[in-house]
Amino acid sequence: MDEATGKRCVDFVNAIGVPLLRPATSPFDPGYDPATLEGHLAQSAHLMLTLKISMACWLIADERATRRKIAAAQRHGVATVTGGGPFEVAAAQGQVPAYLDLCADLGVTRVECGAGFTHLRLEPCDLIAMARERGLEVQFELGQKFGGSFTRHTVDGLIDAGRRWLDAGARQLVVEARESARGIGLFGAAGGLSRRLADRFAHVFGLAAVTFEAPTKASQFALLDHFGPEVHLGNVRLEELLRVEIYRRGLHADAFAKQRLRLPSPKVRAPAPSGAA
Repeated sequence: MDEATGKRCVDFVNAIGVPLLRPATSPFDPGYDPATLEGHLAQSAHLMLTLKISMACWLIADERATRRKIAAAQRHGVATVTGGGPFEVAAAQGQVPAYLDLCADLGVTRVECGAGFTHLRLEPCDLIAMARERGLEVQFELGQKFGGSFTRHTVDGLIDAGRRWLDAGARQLVVEARESARGIGLFGAAGGLSRRLADRFAHVFGLAAVTFEAPTKASQFALLDHFGPEVHLGNVRLEELLRVEIYRRGLHADAFAKQRLRLPSPKVRAPAPSGAA
């Protein structure tokens, strides 16, 4: 395939007015085999903000497979992130230095920290200093995994925590939604998005500093409908990434007429006068 053939789709989406967007989705690998992950990277690496390497699955997978996946992401220029679950377990077991050593040795870019189901005793500045000594970035997850839907009071506390972590040098904040986006975080029992509470995170931190977990089609579409194409989404399964990205760009049938997502009206050429050459 020559270079011109490889750009036909790009030329067409430009012609129909699809906006040129920076990567804004952080998909996760729930434990796929290396070949599957490599296939997704070949297809969609240019659409990935970061790639989360499973949950704690990588701790018990064959280490050679995990290293192969991280190396594949590096070749495609995609930053890798380990999930918050293994960090919390390591912190509870008094093994944070060993955990950070392991992440650095594997070659990941960033670790996710949190206190979603444990109590974190380390101060943000101390933990981030430990990570930086090993060449690692840090992001912090806001919200309890078993705490139910956020309230105004909950969000007040999370905003205070988010400020402390960003001030200490965290690269990103992640708003919890687990794998269901129902009865958790910004989502009610029926899966509806609390736009008012979501707006508070966006207003205080800005959309560039916050990733909203969106593990389901309904949660993904609701956040894109509300915030528009610039919103950062996380916990998107790899096989759903392209669907999210066509919705983000107004190419999905359900997004085509949405105010924040629809494509610009085409410029229609005026018909030539009757009898013109």
